[in-house]
Amino acid sequence: MDGKPRKQGSAWKFYPGWPLTLAVLLLLPMLLSLGFWQLDRSWQKTELQTAFAKQSQQLPVPLDNLNPADSSNYYRQVIAVGHYDNSRQLLLDNQLLKGQPGYHVLTPLRLAGGEAMLVNRGWIPLGSSRQVLPDIAVTTGPVTVNGRLAQPANPGIHLGEAGGADRNWPRVIQYVDYAPLSAILGYPLKSAIILLDPEAPQGYWRDWQPGFGGFGPERHQGYAVQWFALSAALVILYIVASIRRKIPSALE
Repeated sequence: MDGKPRKQGSAWKFYPGWPLTLAVLLLLPMLLSLGFWQLDRSWQKTELQTAFAKQSQQLPVPLDNLNPADSSNYYRQVIAVGHYDNSRQLLLDNQLLKGQPGYHVLTPLRLAGGEAMLVNRGWIPLGSSRQVLPDIAVTTGPVTVNGRLAQPANPGIHLGEAGGADRNWPRVIQYVDYAPLSAILGYPLKSAIILLDPEAPQGYWRDWQPGFGGFGPERHQGYAVQWFALSAALVILYIVASIRRKIPSALE
């Protein structure tokens, strides 16, 4: 032994800084929650696909034989008899088809009991401007409507009046709220709509599928994988950035 201090080899130590730790604590729960939210949306749409396929196997039933507002009846094929109210039709705004803006034409079907049912007769393009509304005239004689029970696609946030700001007919609306619309129409509405069968007359573009909001469950699963991958990348970067090489002093 010569009595001289020996240098020890340098070591890697985990030294997380508090600003970086705080950022990770804020970002990581958000990324994980987005991933689980996408998984939940995927599950919901898978359930819609299952319900749609199951109801498609059922024979059509008269509308009077079931409760349209019961969610277990959604996508059930129904037959309704009445007459269209041509003078009080609705145009559900902000409906896109392959990137092109347009409306869903919602026509009240007056039923024998005094109530009415909104019938979605399909998608129609916006036209040259919003000031020029499309001609959606329909026969007012007795009709037998074949279609599926459903709920309209509504935005997450309801902006403006349920009945629209314009008092002309057809009236442009941003979302469907049955109670205010019943008051505007002057007769009660059942709390569901009928998606007019694609082969039925007096309709527009129709290719009804479960309300996927633009894409199916597989896309949500892909988004979930991306959010979870970002979560993992964040943790890895945090660990890498927090590991530093500790070089001992000459006295150690």
